[in-house]
Amino acid sequence: MNLWDLMPVRLAKWETTEEGKVVVLVPKFKHPLLVKWVMPVLAKPFFRIKLDDIGSVIWQQCDGKTPVSAIAATLKAKFGESIEPMEAKIKHFLHHLERGDLLLLDPMGTKRAVHQ
Repeated sequence: MNLWDLMPVRLAKWETTEEGKVVVLVPKFKHPLLVKWVMPVLAKPFFRIKLDDIGSVIWQQCDGKTPVSAIAATLKAKFGESIEPMEAKIKHFLHHLERGDLLLLDPMGTKRAVHQ
């Protein structure tokens, strides 16, 4: 499968800072019993992953409708030559998020993204 044809889908909740950067919210527990009984009493039930400018632009476009090729075009337009080597950066970022179960690389664009 070609990376450029895939449509990334967000699987985690997220929020945007005042500066426009994305903060991904990762639950501290995934086991159903812990989610039901422990997380509601935690003051901070989520780990907060703060993304940089490039990561924020990528994350915001991971809606299950936008192919990686279109995300790359947006990055090129916004950051110019400073994004190079663009392909390696995008590939590393997306695969890192996929390994962490924060994102799904959907070949058909059939999955729905988690919104803010």
